[in-house]
Amino acid sequence: MKRILLTLSAIFFVLISIFAQGGHEIKIRLNDFDQKQLFLGYHYGDNQYLKDTVEIDASGYFTFKGEEPFNGGVYLVIMPPDNQYFQIVLDEGQQVFSIETSAKDPVSNIKVNGSSDNKLLYEYLNFLSGKIVEQKELSKDKDSPDEAKKTAATKKLEELDGLVKKYQSDLIKDHPKTMSAIMVKSNLANPMPNFEGTEEEKSMKRYVHYKKHYFDNIDLADPRMLRTPFLSQRVSYYMEKLTPQNPDSMIMSIDYLLAKMKPAEETFKYYLIHFLNKYASSKVVGEDKVYVHIAENYYCKGLAPWTEEEQLAKICDNARRLKPILIGKKARDVKTKDKEGTSHNLYDFDSEFTILYFWASDCGHCKKMTPFLVDFNEKYKSKGVSIMTICKPKSGDYKECWDYIDEHDNMENMLNTYDPSNRAQIYYNVRSTPSMFILNKDKEIIMKGIGADQLDEVMDKIIKREQQKNAPKE
Repeated sequence: MKRILLTLSAIFFVLISIFAQGGHEIKIRLNDFDQKQLFLGYHYGDNQYLKDTVEIDASGYFTFKGEEPFNGGVYLVIMPPDNQYFQIVLDEGQQVFSIETSAKDPVSNIKVNGSSDNKLLYEYLNFLSGKIVEQKELSKDKDSPDEAKKTAATKKLEELDGLVKKYQSDLIKDHPKTMSAIMVKSNLANPMPNFEGTEEEKSMKRYVHYKKHYFDNIDLADPRMLRTPFLSQRVSYYMEKLTPQNPDSMIMSIDYLLAKMKPAEETFKYYLIHFLNKYASSKVVGEDKVYVHIAENYYCKGLAPWTEEEQLAKICDNARRLKPILIGKKARDVKTKDKEGTSHNLYDFDSEFTILYFWASDCGHCKKMTPFLVDFNEKYKSKGVSIMTICKPKSGDYKECWDYIDEHDNMENMLNTYDPSNRAQIYYNVRSTPSMFILNKDKEIIMKGIGADQLDEVMDKIIKREQQKNAPKE
């Protein structure tokens, strides 16, 4: 009977162990810490979030415990009230372990039991910390006026650098799949070849190489990357610093990143949403092209299945409305009428530049901007710039438009019209007024989304650019 009980106890113990491995149980003892609560946070994209809060138990441990394992990544053990923290790594099969350390210096005092990954990480961090101290001391001698001391320090610094690199290389080689190796590898610099040519040519070659190999040490297809502190930093730097800030280059970089991320479904989802929202709300003229590309090529092609049907329809409809009025697109011709009822076509303007200005008789901001437009017209009509205004009355009575025009000097010097069909507003996706488009001689949209108070500055740049483009080459 005793033997049976012992056997059953053994089976029960095994089952408990298996259960524990399927969930998580992280026990943390903090010396020099008098608070009763401890927080567990995690990285997620470019933010940090709170995952759990626990109370200290009778044995002096803070235990984070649950039936489900955490997603792999880098987590934060946060110590109130100042919210100082130290990091731990979590991965499949290593979520039942204990840590004992000091709240005052958690890194150098840490003891890990049951997690080889966290042990690896903190052995590396303490090794690196020690070498940094050595480096600082040797750097003092490197600047010494004593040549012998300087030479010796330089040699030791090179040896020190070699030791660190070997440690990093060995850790990555011996434990390639661990979060520790991933963190170490992500911070390694890619070697830069020696390029030939002029300084300008070499600089360009270095840039191209650096951009091409920027993610060599980060696996964008690894789902754990999303819960690390470095992925969002790298993506932001790649998009904002390494990618030329024009829509076509941005589109190429986004497509490249999303293609690399696609095997990691959650990462792909996070960044697809991130990019859509970023360029949907961008105030930079022309970046709506990026939004249209993302909407058309991902959302409208079924690559965002998590999106609700109604929201998806709005995204695709918005992209459809924006596409015809992107910078570089041929502006659609519109037919309007003036005060006397005479018809006018946008394409009738035979000028170097045409400004299409939508306004409303009850629009307060229009009343502030329109005087700038009048002044602009007086200064630039001799420079090949024509203006066509299209008014929308509040009540549907176009007399409101003419009354306003009559009350403002020199506004009659522009072609003031209305659109009885309201098609122009639809064609140009005018959802608020004032709204303005600048067209070139071929009626291509070259600027939009600016205020009349910016026209002088913008137009000067456009004219200068056109002059440079058409100037004879030497």
